[in-house]
Amino acid sequence: MKNFNTINSAGKLTALLCLLTILLTPFVIVNAGERGILMKFGQVQEQILGEGIHLIIPVVNTVKKISIKIQKQVISAETLSQDLQNIFTDIVINWHILPEQANIIFQTIGDEKNVVDIIINPAVEEVLKAVFSQYTAEEIITKRGEVKTKLDELISSRLSNYYVVVDDISLSQIQFSDKFRAAVEAKQIAAQEAQQANFIALRAKKQAEAKINIAKGEAEAQNLIKNILTPELLQRQAIEKWDGKLPLIIGKDSLPLWDIQKLIN
Repeated sequence: MKNFNTINSAGKLTALLCLLTILLTPFVIVNAGERGILMKFGQVQEQILGEGIHLIIPVVNTVKKISIKIQKQVISAETLSQDLQNIFTDIVINWHILPEQANIIFQTIGDEKNVVDIIINPAVEEVLKAVFSQYTAEEIITKRGEVKTKLDELISSRLSNYYVVVDDISLSQIQFSDKFRAAVEAKQIAAQEAQQANFIALRAKKQAEAKINIAKGEAEAQNLIKNILTPELLQRQAIEKWDGKLPLIIGKDSLPLWDIQKLIN
């Protein structure tokens, strides 16, 4: 029993020493990518502690560390387009706190979690609704770059009022309702069918024109031959091709010999 009381007393003494060590620690270390918010009896001071080791007055001063590193926030939102189509989107924001205004942010808003919950999420959702309402669902797809530029400008401007810097914004995903996707697919199919029908009609027209041109060419060729091949020309060609032999015509009763002069004439 005596040993137990001794151990218990030793434990209490150790705990008391640890508490005194914490309370009386005369310095604080601010890590890389952080700023220290110096407080005096809980009141935020103008001085901001940078990275490194800093002397403080125990009990009087306390320090709250806030990250100034670039942080990533993914926000999922549902909004309406100009033509009242439901749009589901995921937007990714890389942001950081202005180091020189860390004390004001902590004093007016709180730590990083409060900045996200109170400032960033509501601002982004409101800007998304405002921007998407200016475009039809189809334009949000075809003019995605323009939409992103507007989001960058408006969100950056909105958050700068709270000393939050937007480093980058990405529209990682944009989805539409099943009904809208079906309508888009049907429209694309109809457009493809219309294009195919136009191609078939154009091909038939070209084929008909080709046949007409061929027929015209044959008719013109026949007329040309008819005009060129006169009886005199045919007679001359026959004479030029004659081999000098007289044709024999065998009749029933006699075997007459043609007069060559008459044949020539």
